[in-house]
Amino acid sequence: MIRTAALAALLATTALTSAAMAQTAPAPAPAEASGGGFATSDATDPYLWLEEVDGERAMAWVEEHNERSLGVLRGDPRFETLHQQALEIVQSRDRIPGVGFNHDGTLDNFWQDAEHVRGVWRTTTVDSYRDAEPRWETVLDLDALSAAEGKNWVWKGASCLPPDETRCLINLSDGGKDAVTVREFDRTTKTFVEDGFVLPESKGGASWVDADTLLVSRDFGPGSMTTSGYPMIVKVLKRGQTLDQARTVFTGQPTDVSVSGYTLRDADGVIRATLINRGVNFYEGETHRLNADGSTTKLELPAKSNINALVQGQLVVTTDQDWTAPSGQEFKTGDVIAWDLDRWLADPATPAQLVIRPGEREAIEGMNATRNKLVVALYENVRGGVYVYEPNPAGEWSRTRLDLPQNVTVGVGSASERDDKVFVSVAGYLNPSSLYLADVASGSAEVVKSLPAKFDATGMVVEQFEATSADGTKIPYFVVHKGDMPMDGSNPTLLYGYGGFQNSLLPGYSATVGKLWLERGGVYVIANTRGGGEFGPRWHQAVLQENRQRSHEDFQAVAADLIARDITSQPHLGVMGGSQGGLFMGAMLTQRPDLINAAVIQVPLFDMLRFHKLLAGASWIAEYGNPDIPEERAWIEQYSPYQRLEAGQPYPEVFIHTSTKDDRVHPGHARKAAARLEELGYPVLFYENTDGGHAAGANLRETARRIALEYTYLTRRLMDQPAAE
Repeated sequence: MIRTAALAALLATTALTSAAMAQTAPAPAPAEASGGGFATSDATDPYLWLEEVDGERAMAWVEEHNERSLGVLRGDPRFETLHQQALEIVQSRDRIPGVGFNHDGTLDNFWQDAEHVRGVWRTTTVDSYRDAEPRWETVLDLDALSAAEGKNWVWKGASCLPPDETRCLINLSDGGKDAVTVREFDRTTKTFVEDGFVLPESKGGASWVDADTLLVSRDFGPGSMTTSGYPMIVKVLKRGQTLDQARTVFTGQPTDVSVSGYTLRDADGVIRATLINRGVNFYEGETHRLNADGSTTKLELPAKSNINALVQGQLVVTTDQDWTAPSGQEFKTGDVIAWDLDRWLADPATPAQLVIRPGEREAIEGMNATRNKLVVALYENVRGGVYVYEPNPAGEWSRTRLDLPQNVTVGVGSASERDDKVFVSVAGYLNPSSLYLADVASGSAEVVKSLPAKFDATGMVVEQFEATSADGTKIPYFVVHKGDMPMDGSNPTLLYGYGGFQNSLLPGYSATVGKLWLERGGVYVIANTRGGGEFGPRWHQAVLQENRQRSHEDFQAVAADLIARDITSQPHLGVMGGSQGGLFMGAMLTQRPDLINAAVIQVPLFDMLRFHKLLAGASWIAEYGNPDIPEERAWIEQYSPYQRLEAGQPYPEVFIHTSTKDDRVHPGHARKAAARLEELGYPVLFYENTDGGHAAGANLRETARRIALEYTYLTRRLMDQPAAE
């Protein structure tokens, strides 16, 4: 995907019935959370000091809670076994090395294991990659670099200048933050370029134009960042210039989410257009063409759309809204359309060709282009297939399907620009991942890598059920369990959800879930609630802003359905989710605590009356609404978990964790949630990793510890008999 105006995954469409358009209101907020109540203003929030990320008082609070919570969980006799199992899995060397094609046909990989905790950037050939033990050539050792420079560098990727790709821009994060330092690297000498491009730490990006020119969107000083904390200005930076000397070519608005620049290149690496993306909000944007004279021209595209690929001169675009093109053609939400690029740039009224129109229960979950073809992962009822599309001289597109396993998750990976080869991943909840190398010109596909089983799935099954949400919408969910599971409500069950930003929860193989939970008799459930993209953009758009409560009701309906089916019962049901999913957990805790006995709340959003004032929060107003607008504040206040916490409720002991270095979702959300719960007299386990960023794991050892802490907690709450009180 080249342009992501929505800053989210491209997906397809679904139709909603009139019943699905209704909404059941949440229960009234507690009296103290109404006007003038707890944390409805800065003056009524006693825990604002916990938003001081590195504040002395706040960090003392964190250290105290870490000591106490780690003492409880690491002191459990089961922790060490779970920790060793998690460590063995995450540091295993028999993982599939994910690879990306270089322009010359070689493959790159970034790899972490017990010896390479921070990781190593390395390369090999396709033929070598087919071997059981590929011959890797190290490009950059991040552990050695960190040791030499006294830094905790976390890899955030590299971009190399086509077509030779000898000069690269490497993105390095301090401890896992989204903000990165960019440094120029020479792949030939495997060294950083002396007096090369160096951009100081900032959120934003940089793209190559030519060997001596970059398009840069960074923090250029006061007035250069949006209220969301992302770049507002794009500059052209020439070699030898300082950032102050770079020429400004585009300036957005402070209320935008972000502005960035990039080049649209053909399969030979030739620039066909230089483009600037203005993210007006999280889902709407504009694309401007940077002209040779330095002026810009706004392109005629839907506000909700993505430029996905350039295939044989055809520009492929997905629209996430109904749209009438300048040609007069009408397109539907989720359509994939294409234009002849040169003709369209010369005349925006050039007719487009409809490439794909997904059905009601279909969604596009991935797309990439080889030299000559478009490769698409298309899902029906949350099960995927891979289709290959190719334009003919008349602009019409043919379609074939790759011969791959059925009823699984498929992912379209890196594609070659030299030929029509593409990597495709295949996995299921009980099926270890396999990586295919497909030649989409011939239709052949061979398995080049496959994982050994990481847990004993003998006798386990996967079932798909539907729950009925409060407004009548059917919500699908998957249940993974041992086939001889008793249907008597006794099964320890973990329900996972996310429900936002059009991110789909697709069937996938998780070795840690399998080993640390399923193998031990646990049941794992994944809810495909609205807010995700499982049935396309409409599935997501049905719960935006004033309709957010629908997604909470979807998740709660799945929990209730699990109990109604006697798969589990309240003492044995726990929930887990992070980020937006952490908001899900907060809503479950404050609205339906009677359904659960455990909640793992990961790097959460919790204070929704202040989310837009913390770090990247303002960028999510399109998802949730704006608390500064009274009408929208009223929607949010009805479900904001922080304000809804109250005494005398059947809240279980929860496990909340976050990261000090998370510069996307502010750690203050998690801290304040724990502090408020404790004030009200509830037991809380709280852990904050002092590195790690939004993924809460700066390295594999920390990742293993976090996983072990989670499953120790879940064991105590859901597996112990009687269940923990």
